[in-house]
Amino acid sequence: MEISNIIPHIEALIFASDKPLTALDITELMNNAFGFMEDKLTLEQIQTAIDGIVEKYSTAFYPFEIRQSGGGWQFLTKKEYHKTVAQLNGEKFLKRLSTAALETLAIIAYKQPITKSEIESIRGVNCDYSIQKLLEKELIVITGRNEEMVGKPLVYATSKLFMDYFGINSPAELPKLKEIFSENLVEPTLINHTPELDPSSENPETTSFIVSGSGELIENNDEQEGPGKE
Repeated sequence: MEISNIIPHIEALIFASDKPLTALDITELMNNAFGFMEDKLTLEQIQTAIDGIVEKYSTAFYPFEIRQSGGGWQFLTKKEYHKTVAQLNGEKFLKRLSTAALETLAIIAYKQPITKSEIESIRGVNCDYSIQKLLEKELIVITGRNEEMVGKPLVYATSKLFMDYFGINSPAELPKLKEIFSENLVEPTLINHTPELDPSSENPETTSFIVSGSGELIENNDEQEGPGKE
């Protein structure tokens, strides 16, 4: 079957599916739909067709696009139209996670798989309510028990819905912590202060100061001695 003939069927599958579809899912579904064909469609053919669909909907003519999100392909509204679409389900869009739930979710996302006691040791407070809410919203799932810990506590991890919610395909795509912290880091400014020269001094010393993020002036006592000095 020609790629041009495959594309409309793939579009229909992705559009009708209630969950993201992987290229392998689509390959199996297409071969089931066209079981009469002697030559089965290959994963490479399906991927080529998907590439064509991506290019097709990337043009400004369409208000939506096909993207890999939540572990598979799906149709999503382009960001320019998010506020417009939000009018259809205003209440759903306004129901944001609480700060406590977001903190708990962030810990699970970066430390998964993780137990409740481990989450609470990081947050320093009880997390029962936050975990319950995240489970209800299906942003996290129970993946089993930690057999090595006393009591074999439940282990939590993020769900496919979490990836879909944040537009990623795996936890590996989350921003690196060092990248997040570097944006808020205020680098100290080094100021070299040269005192008035004493005519009798052959080696005038230079005092270094550092300006902290809060504006304090701190003397730097870590100057390295020159060669031969003791």
